[in-house]
Amino acid sequence: MSRRGRALAFGAAALACALLAVKVATGYRSSVAAQYGDLQPVVVTARELPVGRPIGPAEIAEVLEIRRVPARFAPPGALSHPDDALGQAPATTLPAGSYLLAALLAPPAPEPSPAAGVGAGKRPVQVAVAGAEALVAGGASPEGTKVDVVVARASGLGDRARTRIVAAGVRLLALSPAKAPGEGGSATLAVTREQALELIEAEAASRQIRLLPRP
Repeated sequence: MSRRGRALAFGAAALACALLAVKVATGYRSSVAAQYGDLQPVVVTARELPVGRPIGPAEIAEVLEIRRVPARFAPPGALSHPDDALGQAPATTLPAGSYLLAALLAPPAPEPSPAAGVGAGKRPVQVAVAGAEALVAGGASPEGTKVDVVVARASGLGDRARTRIVAAGVRLLALSPAKAPGEGGSATLAVTREQALELIEAEAASRQIRLLPRP
């Protein structure tokens, strides 16, 4: 047989093998489909997904994978595409290899917001104040307005009496004026951590704390 003839024979044999392989594979898939149902895509986790952490583009690209399994083995509610999970958060920790089910996802919990009227970076602190009656003299509630907080130190042992503004323009959250003459009132203020510590220290040292309304 000539070289060309041998080449043609080898080519025909290779083509026959390829066709046989395709037929076997098709027959196997048909047999699997007949027994277990058609293959369908499902999303699985390649790595652990922690509870409560929103699924973003990075997790879509790196953590979620698509696999094809017989329909009989696919759990109900399994996602078929990773993008369907974008912005959702696992309701429980999902280990690697888990099916990603719609029932296991929920919108992420909103981040806690600062208390109403306090403001970012501020915290409420309650201190005893003197002369709080002046803030309610006009009849209107001063709560929600801004005040300057003044600390007064009495004179003694050669020291002169001094007053200074500890916190300027802070929000007055609540005010309880004195109920009787000679009694002190209290105020709840929205201040920074440093201001809160300074006011607590002044109160502990029995220094007088007064509030001045801002114009």
